[in-house]
Amino acid sequence: MPDDKVQIQAASSPTEDSDVATPITEASEPKPGVDGVPVRWYDADRTESYTRITPFQEKHDTSIEFFYKPITLTALGIGMAVLAYVATTQDVLKEGRDKRRVGAYAAIASFLLFSMIQFRDGPFVRPHPAFWRIVLGVNLLYELALVFLLFQDLDSARAMMKYLDPGLGVALPEKSYAENCEFTPQNIWNAIDIFCLAHALGWFGKALILRDYWFCWILSIAFEFAEYSLQHQLANFAECWWDHWILDVLVCNWLGTYIGMKTCQYFEVKHYTWRGLRQTRGLRSKTKRVISQFSPHDWTTFKWEGTASFVHYFTVVLLLAVFLAAELNPFYLKALLWMEPDHPFVIARLAGVFLCALPAVRELYEYVNDPRKAVRMGQHVWLLLATIGTEFFAITKWSKNQFPEPLPSSVKWAWFIGALLLVSYPTVQFGLPSVRRYLRRSQRKPKPKTILIS
Repeated sequence: MPDDKVQIQAASSPTEDSDVATPITEASEPKPGVDGVPVRWYDADRTESYTRITPFQEKHDTSIEFFYKPITLTALGIGMAVLAYVATTQDVLKEGRDKRRVGAYAAIASFLLFSMIQFRDGPFVRPHPAFWRIVLGVNLLYELALVFLLFQDLDSARAMMKYLDPGLGVALPEKSYAENCEFTPQNIWNAIDIFCLAHALGWFGKALILRDYWFCWILSIAFEFAEYSLQHQLANFAECWWDHWILDVLVCNWLGTYIGMKTCQYFEVKHYTWRGLRQTRGLRSKTKRVISQFSPHDWTTFKWEGTASFVHYFTVVLLLAVFLAAELNPFYLKALLWMEPDHPFVIARLAGVFLCALPAVRELYEYVNDPRKAVRMGQHVWLLLATIGTEFFAITKWSKNQFPEPLPSSVKWAWFIGALLLVSYPTVQFGLPSVRRYLRRSQRKPKPKTILIS
């Protein structure tokens, strides 16, 4: 009997029961965000440790590690040697020659050398981060030049442009494209020129920047409406209806957008496996590897989701408005500063804005959609916004008394209705639901009990 009691007690021992009966539970998956609450763009505390910053400059192309080794002192030595040679050699700078132009070019080259060596890296690593640092340096130089010109009157700005090109400073007539608008094959054929190719190339570049069909179509149509609105100021905005909607929108713009989006789709599904040049065998393979250095290192598909939240909606509207302003600004600048449409300065400005917009839009997308990684707005997008804004300020200042014809009332009403729609949509979509939620929360709060003292 005692043995039986001992056995019963041993079997009912709490320690052994707990060992046998307690199930083994796996650790639950951690919830996203902070304490289970998702971190949104506008309420993320970017100074906290949970952000875990991964800066862009940590991205290195290990297949060409040699080009990522620090060469700051070497570059400084080479730059100083070239500077000393150019500044002291009489064969380069002859007596009596105007040395101000060479001095300005030397100052620009020195600044770009500093940009290449010391600026922060951006989101792109191909063909090399130093290339995109130079692009940022060019953008900064252009912004500084615009700030300087902003404080000059229009006549002084035109006179200063003659220092860059002596052929400038002469008034140019504005050409109208709405003189003969009969819808005939001959008129359509006569309207096809080099600018049609420029249209297609421009929208090919916009597709690579925005990576969204809807955005390209919205911008394409919005620009044509902008031309209708501003043709009383610039005569070259006046075009035939078939030039606006058939040649521009349906042919040139669509063709460039289609090819650009197909290029984006190719880069999106491409398999990215990078091997070093030494690991590549054969002349053909090595040549292909060198050429591929000028292709993207990887590809990010943009999903803007402009109707997902007010922040996304505001970002999309701001992005499209800045793009539209960047498209209209060169037309006014060339008209006010008396430059031909095919002048090298105009082409250089368009090419420069394209190169600057590539990393800028990438930084903006990451800043809005990934606040844990992008803890502040990128340098490319910040500087490009400043550049487009400074251009707009200069145009507004110089346009006084240059376009005496008043804004038509129909244009005023059209812009008013468009602005009203842009404000009404987020009010109905996001504002009213937020007010309802706030009122419901306030009604659910228990009222404090009051104690009556007699």
